[in-house]
Amino acid sequence: MLGVVAGTATQLQQAALLPWPVYAGWLAAAVLLGPLLWRRPAWRWGWLLWGAALAWGMTGWRAASFAATAMPPAWEGRDVRVTGVITDMPQAVERGMRLRFAVEQAQSAEVPPQPVPLPPQVALTWYGELPPQGLQAGQRWAWTVRLKAPHGERNPHGMDWELWWWSQGIQATGYVRRGARDAPPQWLGQTWQAPVARWRGQIHQRMQAPEGASARLQASMGVVQALVTGAQSSIGRTDWQLFRDTGVAHLVSISGLHITMFAWLAMAVVQLCWRRSARLCLWQPAPVVAAWAGLALATAYALFSGWGIPAQRTIGMLAVVVLLRSQARSWPWPCVWLTVLTVVVLIDPWSLLQAGFWLSFVAVGVLFAAQPRLGGDTARGWKPTLVRMAREQWIVGIALAPLTLLLFGQVSVIGLLANLWAIPWVTLVITPLSMLGVLWSPLWWLAAQGVTAMVGLLDAMADWRGAVLFFAQPPWWAALAGVLGCLWLVMPWGWRWRMLGLPLLVPLLGWQPQAPAWGHFEVLALDVGQGSAALVRTQGHSLLFDAGPQWSEQANAGERTVVPVLRALGIAPDVLLVSHADSDHAGGAEAVVAAFPRAHRLGAGGVPCVRGQSWTWDGVQLEVLHPMAPATHTPVGGAGRNAQSCVLRVRSVTGTVALLTGDVEARQEQALLYAGSPLRADLVLMPHHGSKTSSTVAWVQAVQPVVAIAQSGYRNRFGHPHPAVVQRYQAQGARTVTSAGCGAARWRSWAPRAVQCERTLARRYWQHAVPEAAGAGYTE
Repeated sequence: MLGVVAGTATQLQQAALLPWPVYAGWLAAAVLLGPLLWRRPAWRWGWLLWGAALAWGMTGWRAASFAATAMPPAWEGRDVRVTGVITDMPQAVERGMRLRFAVEQAQSAEVPPQPVPLPPQVALTWYGELPPQGLQAGQRWAWTVRLKAPHGERNPHGMDWELWWWSQGIQATGYVRRGARDAPPQWLGQTWQAPVARWRGQIHQRMQAPEGASARLQASMGVVQALVTGAQSSIGRTDWQLFRDTGVAHLVSISGLHITMFAWLAMAVVQLCWRRSARLCLWQPAPVVAAWAGLALATAYALFSGWGIPAQRTIGMLAVVVLLRSQARSWPWPCVWLTVLTVVVLIDPWSLLQAGFWLSFVAVGVLFAAQPRLGGDTARGWKPTLVRMAREQWIVGIALAPLTLLLFGQVSVIGLLANLWAIPWVTLVITPLSMLGVLWSPLWWLAAQGVTAMVGLLDAMADWRGAVLFFAQPPWWAALAGVLGCLWLVMPWGWRWRMLGLPLLVPLLGWQPQAPAWGHFEVLALDVGQGSAALVRTQGHSLLFDAGPQWSEQANAGERTVVPVLRALGIAPDVLLVSHADSDHAGGAEAVVAAFPRAHRLGAGGVPCVRGQSWTWDGVQLEVLHPMAPATHTPVGGAGRNAQSCVLRVRSVTGTVALLTGDVEARQEQALLYAGSPLRADLVLMPHHGSKTSSTVAWVQAVQPVVAIAQSGYRNRFGHPHPAVVQRYQAQGARTVTSAGCGAARWRSWAPRAVQCERTLARRYWQHAVPEAAGAGYTE
């Protein structure tokens, strides 16, 4: 079993896939060697290598087969008429619904139509008012869509969205087109497919908060919906952040705790009913029947709620325990734990790279390992029960702290205390009311009131000073040392032995990324899609230039990307300089200020930029070149705001220069040239994301950059950066980089010709390889 996990993990490290016959041949060879090893059971290392070879070949063959059905680049951004079925419960998103759609037929929207080879599963978004038939699982539709390959932003320590789409079986994302020139969507009827998802959707619709309900009640009802149907998108971002900060996020998702409780209740009810019949008891013992019935009902609940990793792990362990008890057998806990882990990896190899996998299995494994200590106190009553619960929370909290820090960059100090009361409250009150609400809907309102009370108390606890600690995310070796140290601390040994684990925590808690040397600086141009955000860092100071776009009222790059990256790097910016008030530059500013209130604000929302402002940090000179004079009125419209963009020049002690330009356009570039501004730079962030309204020939010739970076989104509708602009920079000998193709780009003043692209670091085969044309100069 260890070999299976090791072989799978090895295959997941591949940067590119081999041809599928290579994996198929390797898999066949491993299968043929199985009988030979069966005759030599003492060859333990042979079995380990056999399991690794088998898993490597199987995972590679599955990956190569899946990759063969990828979205054809030639059909990205083109209208396609597709017919298919909605296969999962639609989930609400900003301004629409997100759908999982199984493609049955696809053809071009042009005349005459031609077949289009689309992936079998795509993710679509329906914007605007829903159709009269509604949208639910099992419906067959024909509609016009516009698709592209799954593409996510790539930043240091950021979420790998392309891995997430891959693990979901999705190879294209897009939206339904309903314009005046598009053929209207056509409903083709309700099918028999996806009956469980359809039922989930119907229950989800019944659970909507009543009209006129307060915002708090609506948010609480979203938590109840998530507990019943597994629709995590129903939980608001504010509540999610609160649950993470207080360490109770595992309670508001379908976790092993909920499924175990459901199984226990089902077993109790079945056993009580079975024992009422002497004939049934003589046929089969009540405990055995109750155990299998509880397992079956818990499996049904896990499938109904989405079949996540915690659900898979719990059902697997329950199945092993029930099977062993039915046969009057017992396995050591490591065998049960490793068996379930291996089964989960075989079913979904890419779950090895998901945070939930490790948090779930490590928590259970630690509790198993510490069982001698936990099992020593068998006294009954509420006081011993509370002591055991507190001890278990202490063990799990300590053991998972390094993983939480590695995966999320934060540790909830109040998590232990919050879980002590939140676990019984959610497990014994909110979850049962939520489940029973399926039979009698008024109970959902009571469950929502319970959520509201819980959120109120968690809010008060989150306001405590030091409730959440943020650390720079450590490298793997420091995290591994921390995990081992915390595991050592919770083992059932004496305190003198446990204290030996403390030194292993030092690298984890004391890690800080290396800062530039005195007189030098680095620029990290973040990947925020169609927007701008760049971090300038010297030896002891940092400046954030722009804060990324705002996508909706509830979502912005500051909260989702910029703040997490800064915290993961252990950086609190001294200055936030917002070049101008356009939403693609200033949209995330408020989130940044909320996370780092001590940052001094320049530009939009703070002290206005004006030519001549300058200061020196650690031997590095920073100077504002534009605007020429303070604005006498508030700019109106995008062009007016662009004209007031701040331009920042950063110069190292050796004379290496970076130029951060905002959205200045041709007129402002000309003004800077006429004023004799020192524009020569080694690095330039292309003005206005590489728009054709900027980067004039005279400007490019004056700047003469070594590297030119365009911060623009993949296949953005503006066509940034424009091909003519890219060619203009390249004609001057500059290396052009786009955030769509590079991800976050790191440039250093002591190596001005080198750019480190996040997309090329530890590349994996599921990550999107951006075509050159789409990375620079694409127009819808």
